[in-house]
Amino acid sequence: MRDTAPVAVVQLAGSLDVGTMRTVHEALDRVLATQPDALVVDLAEVTVQDRLALSVFAAAARRAEEWPAVPVVLCAPPPTAARWLAETSACRVVPVSPDCAEATRMAGAASAPRLRIRLEPAAEACRRAREMVADACARWNLPDAAGPAALVLSELVGNVVRHAGTPMQVTVTLRRPYLHLAVVDGSQAAARPTAADSRSEGGRGLMLVRELAQRWGSVPAGQGKAVWAMLPAT
Repeated sequence: MRDTAPVAVVQLAGSLDVGTMRTVHEALDRVLATQPDALVVDLAEVTVQDRLALSVFAAAARRAEEWPAVPVVLCAPPPTAARWLAETSACRVVPVSPDCAEATRMAGAASAPRLRIRLEPAAEACRRAREMVADACARWNLPDAAGPAALVLSELVGNVVRHAGTPMQVTVTLRRPYLHLAVVDGSQAAARPTAADSRSEGGRGLMLVRELAQRWGSVPAGQGKAVWAMLPAT
């Protein structure tokens, strides 16, 4: 992988078929876990043996759309792979460019406004997360999203403070039509809704997240996990 900040570029090489799809999927997942602003996948050195295997790129793009909310662009596919991509649904999900420099420009131009903060698992973490999302909604003119987003992000952060107890990376991204909230911590235990707890600072646990968010989820991220939520950007 090479980084063309803020765009991560992954260079794949070798044979792509149904047997190697998992390896490619895991490689792209590892890069997405670093939360780049955009991802370009260089296919110049890839030999596609089975057109079905190209679905791995559509799957990666769909995952990236939810978390870390970044665009994915393919570049420089060999002629046969380019034709197969054009004939499949993959091109409707992830754009393809014949030139990697142009793909990097495309991906960078499509990257979304984003705020990041590193927090320790301390009592003031929830307050700082609420201040962060309030600032984001103010600068992006999202008055209706501010209240629900503050509640959701406070709960995501509070969940780390109460259960994971590790430092965390908090990210707020505007990728219309959604406001994306994400917290990456150092625990591999998946986040799951539990019974409401009116005494917790987060309000009512992950059940509140489930009620307020359009979609939410918990996925592995490096040595820990990312818990993300998407709310309408209004």
